[in-house]
Amino acid sequence: MKIDFNKYPDGLVPAIVQDAITGKVLMVGFMNQEAVDKTMELGKVTFFSRSKQRLWTKGETSENYLLFREMKVDCDKDTLLVKAIPKGPTCHTGADTCFFEKNESNPADFLLYLESVIAGRKNNPSEASYTSKLFAKGINKVAQKVGEEAVELVIESKDDNKDLFLGEAADLMFHYIVLLQAKGYTLADVVEVLRGRHK
Repeated sequence: MKIDFNKYPDGLVPAIVQDAITGKVLMVGFMNQEAVDKTMELGKVTFFSRSKQRLWTKGETSENYLLFREMKVDCDKDTLLVKAIPKGPTCHTGADTCFFEKNESNPADFLLYLESVIAGRKNNPSEASYTSKLFAKGINKVAQKVGEEAVELVIESKDDNKDLFLGEAADLMFHYIVLLQAKGYTLADVVEVLRGRHK
């Protein structure tokens, strides 16, 4: 990622921070190369504070950190888009964002985030990850797990225990997304089929 820090006299580029799940803009800060490097190293969004004239990790006093997920540079290479997960309110006023917006999303948006995490477990396996281990066992095992979870959901649907029913529904949804990834497909591919049927 090539960033043109020389475009501005102070060598700082604007960094727009966006919630990695909701897509809401949380705040805007400034970064130099050192701040970018520190963000990557800590996994917490770090800026260069113009008022303090030093590196400043968001949440270093409040513990309302911005957990780093991804960084992109714009077409002119002079502005950053930083995607993060906020731990608590972002603004010093206690608001969710520095623009006084509620940081809420459509619950279905979380499925897209979950899908990206599952894809990461597939493409960058970890020995500590249940999902990576499941992928390693192959398509037959993944498909078998989906079948097992579907049966367990049907069994729970016969009773009136909300927590058990929703727990099994979540297990089925998770393993279903794993199966889609194992086959090389996404939720968007399934949505396209549903849209086609809806016409």
